Amino acid sequence: MISTAEENYLKAVFKLETELQGTVPTGALAQSFNIQAPSVTDMVKKLASKKLLRYEKSKGVRLTDKGRKIAVAIVRKHRIWETFLVQTLEFRWDEVHALAEQLEHVHSEELIDRLDTFLGHPKIDPHGDPIPDKNGKIQATRAITLKMGEPGNTYKLIGIREDSIELLQFLNKLKIGLGSVLFIEDRESFDQSLRVKVDNKAQGFLSAIVANALLVVDA
Repeated sequence: MISTAEENYLKAVFKLETELQGTVPTGALAQSFNIQAPSVTDMVKKLASKKLLRYEKSKGVRLTDKGRKIAVAIVRKHRIWETFLVQTLEFRWDEVHALAEQLEHVHSEELIDRLDTFLGHPKIDPHGDPIPDKNGKIQATRAITLKMGEPGNTYKLIGIREDSIELLQFLNKLKIGLGSVLFIEDRESFDQSLRVKVDNKAQGFLSAIVANALLVVDA
C-alpha cells in the first residue's frame, strides 16, 4: 500500500500527462503542488524506485502501467464521490472537490463499486469530467472550448477544464451549469470576449479566460 501523499502525486502526474499529452516536467509538477522543485524530485525518485513512475532528469516523468492503474483508480473514486455528494447529499458543485480529496483515499473497492451502482453508473462527474469505469477505461468526448466556438452557433456545456472553486462560484452567479445552453451572439475583436445568451436569456460577456475553461458540444 502506498501513502496518501504518493497517491496525490500519481493523480497529479495523470492529470498533467492528460493535459500535456506527454511527459510531465518536474517544474510543472512542483507548480501544481505550489512547492519547490527539490521536494518534488525526492518524491519522484521514490515513486520511480517503486516502479510507479519513469523519471528522466532532462525530460521529466511519466506513469508506468502500474502507476497509471493506481492513478486512474484514485481519479475514479474522486469523481464518484463528487457525484454522490452533489446528487445524493445536495452539495453544490463548487463545494465538493475538497471533500472528495479526502474521501478518494478510502481504499475499499467494494464501497466505490456500490456507490457506482447506487448512482446508476454515471459517465461524468458534476464538473463534466469523465468517470473511469471499473476496468480503468475512460470514455472520450469530442468537446471543444467555448472560446473555439463561432458567433451564431449554440452549444451545450458539458464540462469545466479547471479545478477552480472561484470559477465555479462565478458560473453559479451567472446561473451557468452543466447542461446550460450557450448561444454566442458576438465576439469582441479587442479581447476575444464573447457576448452570450444562457438558456435563451440575455446574459452579457464572458471573458476569453472563462470561455477557454468551458467545454461544450453542439446543442
